[in-house]
Amino acid sequence: MHGFRVFNMLITASVLVMTISSRLSSVRAAPVQAPATSGGGAPAAPHFVVYTDKGSEPAPDVSKISVSLQLFLLDKSLIPVPAQGFNTVAMSFLLTSGAADQAKKAGIKLIVSAFGSTDLPTSSDAKSTAATMAKWVQDNNVDGIDVDYEDLNAMNAQDGKAEQWLIDFTNALRTQLPQGKYILTHAPLAPWFSASHYKSGAYTKVHKEVGSKIDWYNIQFYNQGTEYTTCDGLLTSSPTYPGSAVFEIMTGGVSADKVVIGKPGGQADATTGYMAPADLAKCVVTAKGKNWNGGVMSWEYPEADAQWIKTVKGSSFQ
Repeated sequence: MHGFRVFNMLITASVLVMTISSRLSSVRAAPVQAPATSGGGAPAAPHFVVYTDKGSEPAPDVSKISVSLQLFLLDKSLIPVPAQGFNTVAMSFLLTSGAADQAKKAGIKLIVSAFGSTDLPTSSDAKSTAATMAKWVQDNNVDGIDVDYEDLNAMNAQDGKAEQWLIDFTNALRTQLPQGKYILTHAPLAPWFSASHYKSGAYTKVHKEVGSKIDWYNIQFYNQGTEYTTCDGLLTSSPTYPGSAVFEIMTGGVSADKVVIGKPGGQADATTGYMAPADLAKCVVTAKGKNWNGGVMSWEYPEADAQWIKTVKGSSFQ
């Protein structure tokens, strides 16, 4: 991803701002009573995740990212039904009322996204950083956290320090955000699943050590030149980064329900890697036909909206 800012907390009615170390994503909580978390931990796959980091609309109005959110009963009362569009929103800043409250009532999970392309968290202490973030998640009653680690220099050094930091950070998060109660996802760059390219292991190492503690991976199949721009390159074989296409990742030991295909919502949302929704839908059909059911992620709203995900799902997911 890109564009994430410093992780801040506005936690009192007097708008006290505390900046957490390691330059985390900007997160704001309105000075009002937070709604109760929808709980239950990670929902079952498929996962349809949309990131939001733009403008004054931190939590998109439910009507813009989903459809058919309630049903009339015979006695004229209303009951919520599962969202038919995106079912998870990853926010780099957060308001705990208004649209965010709507999303929770509609059964849409709200998670906060940490780090991003400008952050270098490997220089921080993994355990203390995790403790600070976990407390924020608990205090603000969100459903979990997404680890958008993009410390490229650390990972490219291939000395094992990036992998160990991610392993320690994930273990520390899970100590305070137990599985089954909170969502914990990672958003790795797709090439990081290429063990032949990254001799220190990159995400193949991370998955081996703590993959059981990660609910799913919002994998960034973009910003890699012409890689992952056709169904064959996205799903079957990556020539530049062997082992990093969807089916290759599955063969490498990541279960199908954890491999979420991430794509830009619009051409301006990434440097490269954009696929038109109708073209991406063809890849989704192919993948679904070969026992993949992870779901789709998009960076970001508002380019990725209810119509975008409806098109991408096509007939594969009803």
